[in-house]
Amino acid sequence: MIIRHAILTDVPQIMTLIAEVVPAMIASGNFQWDNTYPNAGVFENDITLNQLWVAEIDGAIAGVSAITTSQEPEYAQVGWDINETAIVTHRLAVSEKYRGRGVAAALLIQAEDEAKRRGTNILRIDTNTSNQATQQLFPKLGYQFAGEIGLGFRPNLRFYCYEKRLSNTEAGSKHILEG
Repeated sequence: MIIRHAILTDVPQIMTLIAEVVPAMIASGNFQWDNTYPNAGVFENDITLNQLWVAEIDGAIAGVSAITTSQEPEYAQVGWDINETAIVTHRLAVSEKYRGRGVAAALLIQAEDEAKRRGTNILRIDTNTSNQATQQLFPKLGYQFAGEIGLGFRPNLRFYCYEKRLSNTEAGSKHILEG
């Protein structure tokens, strides 16, 4: 498995992955995404901002995630200081064909690597309250449940927030080496 920055020519394959994932999400009662979000424009913007990553297996895109510093204002509802710099994972998706192969975990480890590279020790993520898979995965990777919120851009849905704090040594060591 190769984890790399996405490029614009990846967007059609990413959209195929999303077209495969969304019906499975909806069938399981998770209405976080639909046929309007996420869309190609969202992923193209992520690529332009150099914040979209893909997991590639045998030349195929097996997973995708945006690794950003963009925090939703609603994160403050769980007591987070959204003015603190944090690495936030958004739009995490894994192809049905590659489930159970550690793709989501590899993308979340990439988020940790980005946090270390940038010298920050805070990682944050949210997930729909109906997404059982992520609710099991996040704690396995050291994320702590922080609370439940609503998001203005996804009305009528509820989301669980999770946070992971790296030790100061973990977060700062690479920064010191690069600085």
